[in-house]
Amino acid sequence: MMSETKKIAIVLSGCGVFDGAEIHEAILTILAVARAGAQYEIFAPNIPQAHVVNHLTGEATDENRNVLVESARIARGKIKDLKDYTPAGFDALIFPGGFGVAKNLSNFAFYGSNCTVNADVERAVKTTVDAGKPIGALCISPVVIAKILGDAEVTIGQDLDTAEAIKKMGGKHIPSSHGDVVVDPRYKLVTSPCYMLDATIDQIYDGAKNVVETILSLIG
Repeated sequence: MMSETKKIAIVLSGCGVFDGAEIHEAILTILAVARAGAQYEIFAPNIPQAHVVNHLTGEATDENRNVLVESARIARGKIKDLKDYTPAGFDALIFPGGFGVAKNLSNFAFYGSNCTVNADVERAVKTTVDAGKPIGALCISPVVIAKILGDAEVTIGQDLDTAEAIKKMGGKHIPSSHGDVVVDPRYKLVTSPCYMLDATIDQIYDGAKNVVETILSLIG
């Protein structure tokens, strides 16, 4: 048991892999935090989704949804606007993956290395780094962190096109496999590929668990 309960902020990007947060990664990150004896609080930006995808057909629909409202489904309603996040109240920050990261938290899915990042996401990352606190990023999320920080060392697994985009943004990509974590000690940044690989749900838990445990080991 830890001598002092740590508190981790988790940032979601909607609800559903194709247009929001990857649900397995989100839930298993929450589980890993709880199993490690830490507490968590969930955040999401209060913004419109880029689009809505029918997860049965894979086709976009003409619906309009809100990232905070959709993320509240995963959080069981216990969620806050990301604009209210401050690193002073937390020991670390974690971003699960899903296309919502590349469509809502940023527009990487549409513009690649020329993407921009949501202002609240950028502020959350930069203030957490400035506070000397760890950041975890799963799946595609390391791309957003690399865009914000510029020279971060991260992993998204083995996807060559995404690795090249990270390089163009000034970052360094380290190839990895299931459950692996890459740590950039300068930023206390911990990344793992999760569903950027052809993974099973137990392998996703391994990645989430290893990220959480590594983050807790970095907390001063």
